[in-house]
Amino acid sequence: MKVKVLSRNPDDYLRETKRDIPKIPRNYDPVQHPFEAAREYVRAMNSAKLDRLFAKPFIGSLGGHRDGVQSLLCHPRSLSTVASGSYDGEIRIWNLAEQKCIRTVQAHRGMVRSMCFGSSGSHVFSVGDDQNIKQWNLDDFHEPVNTILSKSSLLSIDHHFDEAKFATGGDAVEIWDEARSHPIRSFSWGADSIQAVRFNRVETNVLASCAADRSIVLHDIRLADSLRKVVLTMKSNSLCWNPMEAFIFTVANEDYKCYSFDMRNLSSPVMVYMDHVSAVLDLDYSPTGKEFVTASYDKTIRIFPVDKGRSR
Repeated sequence: MKVKVLSRNPDDYLRETKRDIPKIPRNYDPVQHPFEAAREYVRAMNSAKLDRLFAKPFIGSLGGHRDGVQSLLCHPRSLSTVASGSYDGEIRIWNLAEQKCIRTVQAHRGMVRSMCFGSSGSHVFSVGDDQNIKQWNLDDFHEPVNTILSKSSLLSIDHHFDEAKFATGGDAVEIWDEARSHPIRSFSWGADSIQAVRFNRVETNVLASCAADRSIVLHDIRLADSLRKVVLTMKSNSLCWNPMEAFIFTVANEDYKCYSFDMRNLSSPVMVYMDHVSAVLDLDYSPTGKEFVTASYDKTIRIFPVDKGRSR
């Protein structure tokens, strides 16, 4: 009779003390692990992504809103002052140097759709779901200086850089005077709502608007009609003018890309920026005009040089 016995060395699987890590037997034969290379590749990719994630230039967070933040803007005169508006109708003024809230007010019933600073920087204008346009004084932030009731819902607002005028976007692009309760001029080119309006920082009488019908329209507030119009493949969510090049503006589009256009020739974009993997929601230029930052639905923030199509 032939008997076979399996035996192994206790030193291979027993711990010397209770504090030692248990020894797990492992077969290193590559035939037994056909997906080892794929697993190691995934681990290396995750490690590289985590290294880039923790290397981001994160300075701090400004907490205090009870609901999501819908609007965020920088002060035109002070680099350390920003304003934010949330879905619950609250507006907060922040000091970035101290990273704390210095003023807060319950501004609207419903969402704060958009905000803008006045040309002097001493006032904030806001629009909300309650169809009100409110003007707030930064020194006395408890009650609005002026309240205007609009006939339709408003989605965007921007102030003229020199004069006491501002533009709103809703059913149409409307130009308002701070001293009047009715719009002094209205532009309409299409039937869909206006998603964003922005004044040019150099040619201050020119403004651009993005509409829900995928169009981008240029207006001059000195004229009675709109100037030019271009229709893209998908809707644009926001736009911003280059502060150093008066003819260049960039739009954030739903097709995961950003497009820079020259207002003198809208037939084709000057540059296409791609790296996001979901819709681009908002963007803003740096004061030098050399770079701009974008925010996307893919939960990423990217910085693009104006002369390159990829983020840095």
